[in-house]
Amino acid sequence: MENYESTAREAFNKMAQLCSRSEQCSADIRKKIAAFDIVQEVIEEIIEKLKFEKFLDDDRYIQAYISDKFRLNKWGRIKMRYYLKAKGLPDAVIEKGLREIDAEQYKKVLVATMKEKAKKIKEDDKYKKTGQIIRFAQSRGFEPEIIHRYLGEVVK
Repeated sequence: MENYESTAREAFNKMAQLCSRSEQCSADIRKKIAAFDIVQEVIEEIIEKLKFEKFLDDDRYIQAYISDKFRLNKWGRIKMRYYLKAKGLPDAVIEKGLREIDAEQYKKVLVATMKEKAKKIKEDDKYKKTGQIIRFAQSRGFEPEIIHRYLGEVVK
């Protein structure tokens, strides 16, 4: 029993340390705690304690993730939504975070991304070039309707 409690305490301390260094989501932490070979009930207790002590907050994680992927990686909403859902985070919280992206900033990033790609394309055929730009923007996770709305600013 004593050994079991010390393992749980060690798991909590390691996860608290990890969470204080960088934003984590409960799904990732749950997987890491499972590596300590702890029963599910205790894993949930550790997760709850981490949340209670503000080491773990999925809302905060989603905000940080969206901010980083948008600012640094220039990802669109579709790609971010896909990766966050894959982590098993709640849809409502994901959608709330995605809605907080500034629409004007989103447009600027999309247009800049498409212009950057357009400069690198060696294709002379306007339709082939347009197709490559559209596919690239979609691979970055931007919505087709928004891509087409601003495509005119890129391809003239």
